[in-house]
Amino acid sequence: MTARQGTEDRDSHATGFDTLPPTRILEVLAAAQVAAARSAEAAIPAIAEAAVRAAAALSSGHRLAYVGAGSSGLMALADCLELPGTYGIAGDRAIVVLAGGRDSLIDMLGVGEDDVAAGAADLEASGIGAGDCVIAVSASGSTPYTLSAARAAKARGAVVIGLANNEGAPLLAAADVAVLLKTPPEVVSGSTRMGAGTAQKIALNMLSTLMAVHLGHVLDGHMVNVRADNDKLRARAARIVTDIAGVRPDAATGLLEESRGSVKHAILLAAGAGDIEAADAALVEAGQNLRRAMTLVAKS
Repeated sequence: MTARQGTEDRDSHATGFDTLPPTRILEVLAAAQVAAARSAEAAIPAIAEAAVRAAAALSSGHRLAYVGAGSSGLMALADCLELPGTYGIAGDRAIVVLAGGRDSLIDMLGVGEDDVAAGAADLEASGIGAGDCVIAVSASGSTPYTLSAARAAKARGAVVIGLANNEGAPLLAAADVAVLLKTPPEVVSGSTRMGAGTAQKIALNMLSTLMAVHLGHVLDGHMVNVRADNDKLRARAARIVTDIAGVRPDAATGLLEESRGSVKHAILLAAGAGDIEAADAALVEAGQNLRRAMTLVAKS
């Protein structure tokens, strides 16, 4: 199927858009964002499968790589950079392959999106290969850099998840898991940082959160593998221990000190693990899933 470039179509509200009163312009933009967000709901089955594949790669000791260019690359980058702090996934286990590299974060030149050779070369330089998982994001689904990197990843044995906003996009055809986010045309035609980008951010939020659930890093809505490296997050970690373990705040702080800041270990100590080593052994046996580890500690 040939990709229809719906991301380049013009929204029905575009005629006279620039002549509208400011509040009406914003109403149109807000409505377009809401409509774009709904596209993630239709993609739930594919997102669920993608989360399973990503979690399987990380749980088996392999890596996760996000690939993108332009605005889509920024959406991918944002999701990736949040993983270490929110879910304790080491920075070298989740990486970004971005068109133009670090320089594009200061001056996002469009030329990098067209560099087919760089897409394959950057992917290969990252060391991604068999057993790893790649999340490739492109609004059009035909961005040369991203498509080249995705194909290189697949050739090297990695699982490829493709996110695109155009039905029949080459990226979706090249992916092992195709996530179509069929967003309406942009109010400002082709400005995919808007509706398409919103849908991508929502889908990536959903994907990485479900991935973290599969990895055992979420319990009762708490980020139990949080990397508490500032005062706000240390306070959050103490609240998590207090809520799950049912201990007083001062006791939670003491448990976190004993566990060297690990929320999971602190909760297991409160649940009856004899020491850090026992808590760690329970987590290893439970595959790092805190809920299962708590059950193991309660039975011991």
